[in-house]
Amino acid sequence: TMDRPIRPRRFAPLDPKLKKDGDERPALKGIVFDVDGTLCEPQNYMFAEMRAALNIQKPTDILDHIYSLPESEQEAAQEKIRAIERSAMSTQKPQSGLVKLMDYLDSRGIPKGICTRNFDAPVTHLLTTFLPGHNFEPIITREFRPPKPDPAGILHIAKSWMHENGGENLIMVGDSIDDMTAGFRAGAATVLLVNDVNRELAEHQHTDIVIRQLDDLIPILEQGFEGRVEGE
Repeated sequence: TMDRPIRPRRFAPLDPKLKKDGDERPALKGIVFDVDGTLCEPQNYMFAEMRAALNIQKPTDILDHIYSLPESEQEAAQEKIRAIERSAMSTQKPQSGLVKLMDYLDSRGIPKGICTRNFDAPVTHLLTTFLPGHNFEPIITREFRPPKPDPAGILHIAKSWMHENGGENLIMVGDSIDDMTAGFRAGAATVLLVNDVNRELAEHQHTDIVIRQLDDLIPILEQGFEGRVEGE
């Protein structure tokens, strides 16, 4: 069912000094991150290159297009876009506050997962280059279907973390409508990392909180996450 999660989404403070007896707010039990545009700075030029390589126009979804091809043509099409991602990989730049946020989550014992439509090489490159020693588990990449905006990847992560209630104890952090919608549909709270390209998503009904850089999330989690009240 597509039941709408109850809003506003909120979590108890992670700062132990702020935890009070009788606080009804649920505990935050994990955070799922998108990769391109979220853990690293956006490389949006890639999408135009991919569409050109596949000879498709906006708004055709790149992965939907590939999966619609005859089976015999799919691998060649996948390889075209992987080649573009591989060359973009060398110019990845980490988002502001990346290491600070991940160090903080580790200090508070919050599990970290990844749900991306990228293939695994750029993800591995990002983690080994900018976040050595940080564990993300599980990591959901392009091999997993159906991709975002379907909530299946986030729900798979929740299940692997032994959560009984889908994504209800999670936050999905991302920069696209696919991230916000997948998180919302999984029952998770959503955090938009806002930039010049995705500004209109700040007001979207699937977006709970907006941050400008990753470590903006630290004081929010310390004091207790408070999503917006939904306007019907």
